[in-house]
Amino acid sequence: MKALRNASAALAGLAFGLGLVVSGMTRPSKVLAFLDVFGDWDPTLLFVMAGAVGVYALGYRLRREKPLAADGYAVPSGGRVDARLLLGAAVFGVGWGLSGYCPGPAVVSLGSGSIGVIVFLGCVLGGMALTRLLDASVKRS
Repeated sequence: MKALRNASAALAGLAFGLGLVVSGMTRPSKVLAFLDVFGDWDPTLLFVMAGAVGVYALGYRLRREKPLAADGYAVPSGGRVDARLLLGAAVFGVGWGLSGYCPGPAVVSLGSGSIGVIVFLGCVLGGMALTRLLDASVKRS
């Protein structure tokens, strides 16, 4: 079961990365051009998103009762919108808008050796570490 889970995760990651490369979403200039709605706007990211939603919708409709490589589907249980969620979304959006990288495409772009990708992912990891430290200090008090 574990080998099947690892193989399916690797295959899904490969397909995701390949899709990002083919669609151009690993190029920050392409993403920033999509965000530049008052300038030289490039709407192609809309087609990438529409394709992703379409694949998800089809997969959701055709899903099995139980996944092949897991005990069940991982479905989020919460639904609460709080300050932490809003702040996290804002930080994510600002980071994406400033750098042109989303974490997934940034990991794929590591192969380019670009210093910008390395700095971006360093900041992502630093932010994750800072969040864990802040969470731990809030729980202690």
